[in-house]
Amino acid sequence: MRLGHIDRMRAIAVLCMVEVHTAAIIPPEGVTVGHPAAFVAAAFGGMAAPMFVAISGWGIHMSATRRAADPEHDAGRWLSWLLPRVLLLSLCQLLVNLLLNADRGGRFEWHTPGVLTLLAIAALLAPVLIRLSMRGRGVLMLLMVAAPLAIGDAVGPDWSWWERVDSQGTSEWLARLLWNGTYPAVPWLGYVLLGSIIHDLADQPSARERNIAIGLAATTVTMFIAVLEDIDWALTSGDAVLTFFPANTPFLIVSGTFVLLAHRLLEGAESSGGEPALGDRLAALEPAGRITLTIYVAHFAVLGAVASMMEGEPRLGLVTAFALTIAHTLVWIPLAIWHQRHIPNLSFEALLSRIS
Repeated sequence: MRLGHIDRMRAIAVLCMVEVHTAAIIPPEGVTVGHPAAFVAAAFGGMAAPMFVAISGWGIHMSATRRAADPEHDAGRWLSWLLPRVLLLSLCQLLVNLLLNADRGGRFEWHTPGVLTLLAIAALLAPVLIRLSMRGRGVLMLLMVAAPLAIGDAVGPDWSWWERVDSQGTSEWLARLLWNGTYPAVPWLGYVLLGSIIHDLADQPSARERNIAIGLAATTVTMFIAVLEDIDWALTSGDAVLTFFPANTPFLIVSGTFVLLAHRLLEGAESSGGEPALGDRLAALEPAGRITLTIYVAHFAVLGAVASMMEGEPRLGLVTAFALTIAHTLVWIPLAIWHQRHIPNLSFEALLSRIS
């Protein structure tokens, strides 16, 4: 039985990712990185990607735990569960890269590792991670949070976008996959571990609330640092306390806190047998939450076509760009509802269910 608040969280995460990707393809005229509108757009993406990865980690952990509890689930069955996931996620990443390829005005090289290859790594590691205690996974998560400090300049703090999505040869591609790409395994597996801990603390809301309080206190400290140092609090990349590319330690702490907070707010009393927050008023989001992989890939098909059409064209006005961004974000809600009513078996999720 699916949990409503989990599907709603998945939907919010993927829709916010649609928003920030759309804003990147059709940025309005006169809006620079420091513009308030750009900050708001980036903020949605900055919180959405951690939420997307964490809630995917929640699902991977739940599924792997159930299989591990089955005494008949041997090595062969593990492979039949793992290989289709890893293969499908990797192929979807390749498809995304081709849909929004740099050669057609897009943002990716065809071989760029991304968030889907990160989830493929998470699936591969699942049989090992579920055997760790919650304390062990918590320690490993904290090591991921501290990893950017240990890695230092190897994460490419001053790299441009194109340096981060390109690689020359196998060794550079592995480096992008593991520690200095857009969504490298280190430190982004920390969100996968966070998702597994959220799953295991389902019946301990007070423990999660204590962690939220600690995280909010740490978030406040980062804001004070920004004021005292007279630098930006958060930027996609550059000189700021929080940076997304590369994900630094303050960003990991703050975004992880907001993942916990979002989950707690959406959960309501559902984990204890009640209803999710706001009852049925957010139920319209749930169909989108059931096909997040499909929406993630499909929206890049739309953006790839837009990027190709707009290549060499002047930027749109602020109002027009804003309206198109919001429309492209929200249209996936009714499309998902229609999809689940009429063609629920035509999706990457349904395909994965059939081949597993």
